Amino acid sequence: MTPPSSEASSARVAMYEPGFAADPHAVYDCMRQVHGPLIPVDVDPEVPATLVIGYDQARRILHDEVRFPADPRTWQQTIPDTCPVRPMMEWRPNALRSAGPERARYRDANVSALGAVDQHALLALVEKTADDLIEGFSKAGHADLLAQFAWPLTFRVLSDLMGCPDTIGRRIADGMAQVFDGVNAACGNAILAQAVADLVAFRRAHPGDDITSRLIAHPARLDDSEMAHQLVTLYGAGIEPLVNLVSNTVLKMLTDETFCGDVHAGGATVRQALDTVLYWDPPLANYCISYPPYPVDLDGYVLPAHEPVVISMAGCNNDPALGNTAGDRAHLAWSAGPHACPARSHAYLIAEAAITYVLDALPEMDLACPAQELTWRPGPFHRALAALPVTFATPLPD
Repeated sequence: MTPPSSEASSARVAMYEPGFAADPHAVYDCMRQVHGPLIPVDVDPEVPATLVIGYDQARRILHDEVRFPADPRTWQQTIPDTCPVRPMMEWRPNALRSAGPERARYRDANVSALGAVDQHALLALVEKTADDLIEGFSKAGHADLLAQFAWPLTFRVLSDLMGCPDTIGRRIADGMAQVFDGVNAACGNAILAQAVADLVAFRRAHPGDDITSRLIAHPARLDDSEMAHQLVTLYGAGIEPLVNLVSNTVLKMLTDETFCGDVHAGGATVRQALDTVLYWDPPLANYCISYPPYPVDLDGYVLPAHEPVVISMAGCNNDPALGNTAGDRAHLAWSAGPHACPARSHAYLIAEAAITYVLDALPEMDLACPAQELTWRPGPFHRALAALPVTFATPLPD
């Protein structure tokens, strides 16, 4: 493999611009030709990083905690609090930003709390929530499935699992949205921090059968600060990416010829569509960030010390070196290695149940505008629609 020239390496790709959000795969393809599997990027105007779009390189990085630890504390010393991407990248006492014994301690607590979720009860909760939401707009003949279905469903289901009262949950959702969008991110981070602290205090006083209470009761004996940061991570993984997974999969089923002809005939399963979206266009497209403590030579590319290395799950899954592997679940949408997502089965269940329910309830649903007129929200990390407008036949009067 031949490293790129110094001139090519200096041409950084701006991942925060609307053009990147509009067609990231065209950018991946172009930069792959210029730079190879490791691309110099800016995730913010003042935040340089390396974006990994080579599948093999990503797998090695994700399994190498020595050369690629997830601790950003040295890096963030030079990053102002007002930087819009800092809340998504900064150090927190949780499994995502720790290594070794501390990572194991945090991860064990999270795996235990998540593992106790009753899958049958979760399925019933998703279906009941979906039914309530669809009832609210089914007679209109049109809806924004992102704002009126995917987002409120995810919010309500996650709040129930976390044992979170609505008043606190709304503040958490508001703060998390600002953090993901990178707009007023510092303010969003502050809102989020106070809201999760309030949830911890509430569940310490009123324990229940929920994820927050189980984290509190875990033998790891997490203190209030550690508890708050576990919840930030769970909400970060549980709201935005899941909303986008539901929305993006519905869009795929309404527009992709592989699926749209069989949506109403039952020829293509929702699970197949989910796996296709997770492979080719995952909702959390670029993340799994690490911070090399010293310069690392990876296949002839020198990665600077303490500069973020961002894994492009979307870019890696589409690496031409893999060949045509559509439908293969060996994708990186859930990450890999010691930081692989511990809530994968929950996310699958929620997304599949929600999509199946809305397709069954609105069998003659179509996209309300040409797909090319849809807007993708700017941001270096997510693959997120601004809206998903649809039309459908209204039910016959009783």
